Amino acid sequence: MSGAFTGMSVLVTGGASGIGRATALMLLSQGARVASLDLVSSGQAEENIFEVIGDVSSASSTARAVEQAAQHMGGLDVLVNNAGVGAQGSVEADDGWDRVWAVNVMGTVHTTRAALPWLRRSSRACVVNTGSIAGWRGLPNRAAYSASKGAVHALTMAMAADHLTDGIRVNAVAPGTADTPWVQRLLAAAADPEAERSALEARQPTGRLVTADEVAHAICFLASPLSSATTGAILAVDGGSQPLLAPLRPPRG
Repeated sequence: MSGAFTGMSVLVTGGASGIGRATALMLLSQGARVASLDLVSSGQAEENIFEVIGDVSSASSTARAVEQAAQHMGGLDVLVNNAGVGAQGSVEADDGWDRVWAVNVMGTVHTTRAALPWLRRSSRACVVNTGSIAGWRGLPNRAAYSASKGAVHALTMAMAADHLTDGIRVNAVAPGTADTPWVQRLLAAAADPEAERSALEARQPTGRLVTADEVAHAICFLASPLSSATTGAILAVDGGSQPLLAPLRPPRG
């Protein structure tokens, strides 16, 4: 897809690190003008990505940030709703629910709502949301996170239907367990980080974590004008976790 985004303007939320940063860099390499909306700067201004600071859980903060990015780029063709937070715990856990819902679900709503006036002016408009394998499969100790990502999947389908007549395609990626800063923090906090990583790898049929670049590639595929017939799709990037049963592997060590 080299050069597929030449002349296009793209906003990536959560673009300062992880999947969002990998996506922003990949889009930039394919000719796009790219803006990143995040709570903090990436600290890598030399990458030629326009950074706006904002909190997607706040409608007013998001509206200001989207306007700033779109004005800077002279328009908006693609929105990547990638900003998200994780949480651990069962349905009995009291902490985290409000923040997870505010960022993962309402953040998608706020950013899309602010971007729609700009997207409606584009002939190549597209929204790509970041869902999760947790929206499809029952993962232990991830109740709040799973509920939010299931909502993102449903929201993707509803938005795809609502904006057909606007000429705006809406799709999502559903990553498996990815090697992101959040997962790295979970591993660092575990009693046995190596054993915990092995367990995460073993539950994916490919036997390894998904990389940020692999998810970024899927996002670029869905966002590309070459995928103009694709809308309402949720693309798994999960090492086969959704359709396949992970093979049994002997423990390491």
